[in-house]
Amino acid sequence: MPAPCGYTLSVAIIAALFWLIGFLLFCRIPSVSRPGRGGSVSVIVPARNEERNLVRLLATLSAQKESPLEVIVVDDHSEDRTARVAQAARADVVSSAALPEGWTGKPWACWQGAQRARGEQLLFLDADTWLEPDAIASLAETQRQMGGLVSVQPFHQMEKGYERLGAFFNLITMIGSGAFTIAGPPEAAETAFGPCVIVSREEYFRVGGHEHAAGAVLEGFPLGHAFAGAGLGVRCLAGQGTLNFRMYPGGLREMIDGLAKGFATGAGSISTWLLIAVVAWVAGGVSTSRNLIAAALGADVDPIPWLALAGLYMGQLRWMFARVGNYGWWPAIVFPLPMAFFIGVFSLSIFRVLVRRRVSWKGRSVSTQ
Repeated sequence: MPAPCGYTLSVAIIAALFWLIGFLLFCRIPSVSRPGRGGSVSVIVPARNEERNLVRLLATLSAQKESPLEVIVVDDHSEDRTARVAQAARADVVSSAALPEGWTGKPWACWQGAQRARGEQLLFLDADTWLEPDAIASLAETQRQMGGLVSVQPFHQMEKGYERLGAFFNLITMIGSGAFTIAGPPEAAETAFGPCVIVSREEYFRVGGHEHAAGAVLEGFPLGHAFAGAGLGVRCLAGQGTLNFRMYPGGLREMIDGLAKGFATGAGSISTWLLIAVVAWVAGGVSTSRNLIAAALGADVDPIPWLALAGLYMGQLRWMFARVGNYGWWPAIVFPLPMAFFIGVFSLSIFRVLVRRRVSWKGRSVSTQ
């Protein structure tokens, strides 16, 4: 029996209201300050099997207009040429000690690097990031002005089509921080972004730094909570024009494993109201997609309101995606596809993190209990 016209219109109106939520979730895009005076910055790079990524990162560190005091690469028991690549670029290479009980690899590497560092500010960077020429000076100035923990989500630079399937993951990672919503000022973020964190040395060790994230799969959440709990602000910023990364160049399987390893943990760490808002916004897109597919398959569904709503989602997503990566138009035009990918991989993450309670990454099996 066909659905009454009034019922269909009511559902479409609800979906349109859910679409509006998207603007409230991502309406403010705070970014890094302009370069300021030079500082004493120690760059710390945890690296496990990162020989390819390190070449680009270390080259951009060498090309900085304001050079860091030192670059410390902590070789986390790599099985490739990570240490040799870092040494060739004249970085200070630290061979990680054996992983202590209760620690995961990245927090342990960061903690060891921080203990070796001499700078007044500590900048932790993932090996798959790279910087614009003014980035060190800009990041140092931003942290001096804002204080506390400053975290930057890099601008996602992609080269292959499959990488754009992860568009919703990158976007919702930023939304989940709470810093880009209409209600949340940047200093009231609920987490820190793992790829880039800069803090003062004094505050880092006073708080306890990565000791608070010892066993975490995603260290940004406990690290951010530790700084917030100590009365220090946690600022989350967008990296466009300052910092870039390419996350999963190794293929679709690598991307699925990387995204699934901890996204469910992250979703469980954000506030309830923010989680409900994100679910509603995604649900509006799912409803739009489902009704359009039903109409295309010949079901008795009026396609007009759903075509209009699909156009609204396309425009909104194009605006959003342009601020987080070089996605172009197609992920927004065919948004049901990356949205379905997000739901599928997120479901896999729930299974691995909350049911199996074990994930694998870079040759390590990590407990999520």
